[in-house]
Amino acid sequence: MVSCAAIVLLIGLLGMVYQATQLPPPNLKDSSLPLLHGDDGGVDFPLGSTRIRLNDGRYLAYREWGVPKAKAKYKIIIVHGFGSSKDMNFLAPQELVDELGVYFLHYDRAGYGESDPNPKRSLKSEALDIEELADQLQIGSKFYVIGVSMGSYATWSCLNYIPNRLAGLAMIAPVINYKWPSFPKSLIREDYRRRLIQLSLCLAKCCPRLLHWWVSQKWLPSNSVIEKNPAFFNNRDIDILKTIPGFPMLTKAKLKEQVVFDTLKGDWMVAFGKWEFDPMNLTNPFPQNTSSVHIWQGYEDKVVPSKIQRFVSGKMPWIKYHEVSDGGHLIVHYSGLCEAILKALLLGEENLSYRPRPENVS
Repeated sequence: MVSCAAIVLLIGLLGMVYQATQLPPPNLKDSSLPLLHGDDGGVDFPLGSTRIRLNDGRYLAYREWGVPKAKAKYKIIIVHGFGSSKDMNFLAPQELVDELGVYFLHYDRAGYGESDPNPKRSLKSEALDIEELADQLQIGSKFYVIGVSMGSYATWSCLNYIPNRLAGLAMIAPVINYKWPSFPKSLIREDYRRRLIQLSLCLAKCCPRLLHWWVSQKWLPSNSVIEKNPAFFNNRDIDILKTIPGFPMLTKAKLKEQVVFDTLKGDWMVAFGKWEFDPMNLTNPFPQNTSSVHIWQGYEDKVVPSKIQRFVSGKMPWIKYHEVSDGGHLIVHYSGLCEAILKALLLGEENLSYRPRPENVS
């Protein structure tokens, strides 16, 4: 029987995956930025980002980098994942960014960073947030979207709800949902991750207070213990985890905060709950081959198994599937990968070293 501690480990794992791309947190004591105060009057964090006000009244924070928007040839929205923020690193070489003329737009998804929570978060709301952000910042009628890990459920939503707005799309180690109807039972029945997710959803839905109490207990394994566990990370991932800053959003102290817990819980439930559509029934948004959709996956990924990712891409032959042969779940942090992603997405250049290995090779 799977223990509740294992559920907490899995939830914490996905968050750490994205905190691996997180910039070090600002020094609050020395910051000269204006501060945003919580409802209790206490200081939460410096409000240093530009924000837009959405039609429903929520504020969405964002940051921009790359070439100036007015001069950009390519405009890309980056979608962060579980426990992360707009400050995640996308390690594209500056020379390449300048050469291609790329403008990047990162934003805090609802409830993360400096963006307001969305109590009505859904698959559709994630896509519509992206569309409204693009419209308010006037980046054009079409734009590229890159989603990372659990942030990829928002990119799947873009393919379903706003395909006409897409210039191209890429997903990096995208999360999969075991409830997708197209999965054969024989493929997912024995996957222990499926059982963990089912139990975590049950706790989050039926016993949220118990789950909130559980994840903040001192006797549960710490992030540093999980980081070194080969059950979750392969060797390359573990090496990367030695060089990154900590995971402030997933500390026990942070998880005690109701707004943080509610954001993570809501995000998890949308990602792994019942979807309004089956991604494997989607049609190619670029039937004339004017652009493309890509999945980038680590063959040794222990969070999202490559076997299942291969099945998904196999059902959708219009998706270009790339695989890092010795890659785990943290491939977005690997040297050279973001460059390969940009060249494939924007220029159609395939790096042969990321071709998937044949199925019969162990």
